[in-house]
Amino acid sequence: MRPRLVNCIAFDDCPFPRDFKGHVQIVGTVYGGSRLDGVLTGQVEKDGTDAAMRIVEIVRNSRFYQHCNLIMLQGICLGGFNVVDARLIQREISRPVLVVARKEPDYQAIKDALLRKIPEGDKKWQIIQNLGPMEPCKNCFIQRVGLDYPEAEAVIDFFCVNSNIPEPLRTAHLIAGALGRGSSRGRV
Repeated sequence: MRPRLVNCIAFDDCPFPRDFKGHVQIVGTVYGGSRLDGVLTGQVEKDGTDAAMRIVEIVRNSRFYQHCNLIMLQGICLGGFNVVDARLIQREISRPVLVVARKEPDYQAIKDALLRKIPEGDKKWQIIQNLGPMEPCKNCFIQRVGLDYPEAEAVIDFFCVNSNIPEPLRTAHLIAGALGRGSSRGRV
């Protein structure tokens, strides 16, 4: 059965050196069902606070906005510790948001890093806490805003064709890797 939420835009960030400062490029892959329909790019500030609003702007300003019915994120952070407020995205563009990760994050390590090393880390930690813990779903972990667990599970089933990560996120990761390093490599 084809789930309702298959026209999606999935985001991942480009790799960057540890000591990099500035803006990190992000890639959004646009899928209509199982077909790649387009690619979007933008930037977020490394360790900044602009990721959610940048995604909102990228989606709203794209020609795919009207057809998109789901936003997918590869983890809850882009550009290092630029924590994505998934609830803000959902409120601003009235689309559900599905966060996917290969494994459950080490929340204690994230909290420690945010509170000790990152500007506005306490606010970023609060965003993560407000979203709640990741839930196991098939062979990955998810967080969701604006969709229930069965809908999220149907999306994972539909898009997990070549790996345990949905194809739109896998494709965004490959493209981001090529933009950041010159060629794609590694696991999502």
